[in-house]
Amino acid sequence: IPYIGTNLVEWIWGGFSVDKATLTRFFAFHFILPFIVAALAGVHLLFLHETGSNNPSGLNSDTDKIPFHPYYTIKDILGALIMISVLSSLVLFTPDMLGDPDNYIPANPLNTPPHIKPEWYFLFAYAILRSIPN
Repeated sequence: IPYIGTNLVEWIWGGFSVDKATLTRFFAFHFILPFIVAALAGVHLLFLHETGSNNPSGLNSDTDKIPFHPYYTIKDILGALIMISVLSSLVLFTPDMLGDPDNYIPANPLNTPPHIKPEWYFLFAYAILRSIPN
């Protein structure tokens, strides 16, 4: 940003370079931001309940509305019960269905099996380790 760019960067960094002050500031911002968003969403809901929604077209749209509580509440509860029952049946009746069968091999801290590979998000580190002999 012209004229204020360097001053703005130094203010955000907390100095002339990225340092401990920068990490502290960004961690605090990272921690406080969800609370600010939740508070703004609460204020938004409060204003919606106080004044109602705006209708810029001016047409009466009350004819095609369904009340939320008896219809959608029951549908949400029924959907949640179905999902909980499916998850519970998977966990209680077939606990090994989604697991890896290699998890039942007894561990040997002195010998790593050759077929073990890390998950996809650790493959870059695994490739670095494999490139170094012994």
